[in-house]
Amino acid sequence: MRNSKLKFSKAMAKVSPFRVMTVMDQASALEANGEKVVHMEVGEPDFTTAQPILNGAKEALNSGKTQYTLAPGISELREKIAGHYLRKYNLKISTKRILITPGASGGLTLLANMLVSPGDGILIPDPAYPCLRNFVRMLSAEPQLIPVDRVQNFQPNLTQIIQAKERNTVGIWLASPSNPTGTALRRDELTQIGQWAESNQLHVLVDEIYHGLQYVADIPSILEVYNDAFVVSSFSKYFGMTGWRLGWIIVPEGYVETAEMLAQNLFISASSIAQFAALNAFSNEAIEIFEERRNAFQLRKSFLTSELKSLGFVIPDEIHGAFYVYADISKFSQDAELFCNRLLAEHKVAITPGTDFGQHKARQHVRFAFTTSMKDLELGIERLNSALKI
Repeated sequence: MRNSKLKFSKAMAKVSPFRVMTVMDQASALEANGEKVVHMEVGEPDFTTAQPILNGAKEALNSGKTQYTLAPGISELREKIAGHYLRKYNLKISTKRILITPGASGGLTLLANMLVSPGDGILIPDPAYPCLRNFVRMLSAEPQLIPVDRVQNFQPNLTQIIQAKERNTVGIWLASPSNPTGTALRRDELTQIGQWAESNQLHVLVDEIYHGLQYVADIPSILEVYNDAFVVSSFSKYFGMTGWRLGWIIVPEGYVETAEMLAQNLFISASSIAQFAALNAFSNEAIEIFEERRNAFQLRKSFLTSELKSLGFVIPDEIHGAFYVYADISKFSQDAELFCNRLLAEHKVAITPGTDFGQHKARQHVRFAFTTSMKDLELGIERLNSALKI
């Protein structure tokens, strides 16, 4: 029992729960009782870590590479990431600007502490990844939400951003492709946002963790059009290394020293074994595996979007990347949490309510993740069909 005389930080009163984790806990309880649950709630690829990465970890263990690394990460991995940006985006990124972090969450924590002060405002699309709002609130700052709809691709346009800016606004945090919607910003939109932010002395932070998991030809990095942006990325999604907790950030030249200092204080270094394992993530053998898996996700996306439309869900016209469908449930319910609870309790289908991702029309939306097998997706649709007929 908590000592009633002790107090929480004042910022904790504004931090919201991560509801998808609650759904996962409830689903796990059902499974513990022998129920078969179809998991479409969690943003985690169902594929195991690719063998080349496992081989790299085994080699590192056998070689005794188990000590701390430098706070920014091992130089070999930072060089691999720089090579990745050169091949994919034709960008020459100095390895000094690249820092390896304990997952994208570690990167976001570092950048939030470096860029946000108490009382500051940060522009964030609504809906968006829920932890973004919480990272801002933990610093006694203000998430300034920009409502975005399906008709605008669930991404903010420059006019909205300008209108949402307040006197205390210091930055804008975006995601392309986005969680929960899977939609991306176009090259011209990123260019306009970067130019406007620079002229207004605001920082731009872009979550690019779903790059690679894309179903259209061009999903640009913000760094192609605005070199002074802050980028967060991860080995969790395209590279399938969720449990290894490994990500990276890219910062402008003038922020390198401070970012390294924060890394030293916040986490000392990312996991040494995960870093050495990830060296093999950029091998031809590994990329071939990742592309096969991306193709599998694309097939799942095509199946799920088609079936959800047939059932009466309203979804984005095009899902550019990631592995989510953000669906309007207005035809069936005006309360996403009740809708999700009923689906799980009565039909053993786990999905995430829109209230996890913001406020704007949140109760009329849910998120489906096509991170499970096609067999389970088919079972999920069968159960959805049964549930919606009642």
